[in-house]
Amino acid sequence: MALWKDTTPGTTGSNPVPPAKDFTREPERTNVAPLNPDTTKRHKERAEMKESVIASDLTIEGKIVGSGHVRIAGRFKGDVQVDGNLTIETGANLDGQVRAQVVTVAGELKGNIENAKRVELLEGGSITGDVKAGSLTVAAGSRMRGQMEFGWDEEGKSALGTKGFGTAQ
Repeated sequence: MALWKDTTPGTTGSNPVPPAKDFTREPERTNVAPLNPDTTKRHKERAEMKESVIASDLTIEGKIVGSGHVRIAGRFKGDVQVDGNLTIETGANLDGQVRAQVVTVAGELKGNIENAKRVELLEGGSITGDVKAGSLTVAAGSRMRGQMEFGWDEEGKSALGTKGFGTAQ
């Protein structure tokens, strides 16, 4: 009794190898609704936005500019300007100006936040500087020293319609 299969050409009982499939063509979409190009583009952009991490045992000085998300778990001294989100983890420290879509602070931020859509100050988080944002969420046990402007768009109109006052969420 053999422990292997004899695949020598011309022997009986050998199975021919099936031809390889052509995976270069797009599959046919017969039962799928057409995709909305705007939605597809937004999903593709989000998928392409990578997250860069400054680890908890790193201390870096410089400037961060670009698209994508940034998560700081260590120490960073310098300005951060990203088209994505910025997260400052518990125990992390950022000393510089911030421009990002969504800023989440669980650590310590010494600097201003400019034109963010949303700022979340989590429990134990600390901001020393001014904040300009569309909305602001402040958790119990957090600290802030500086001025706040939220609920207003860039032209000075209320982002909440005709109410005229921004409210913390």
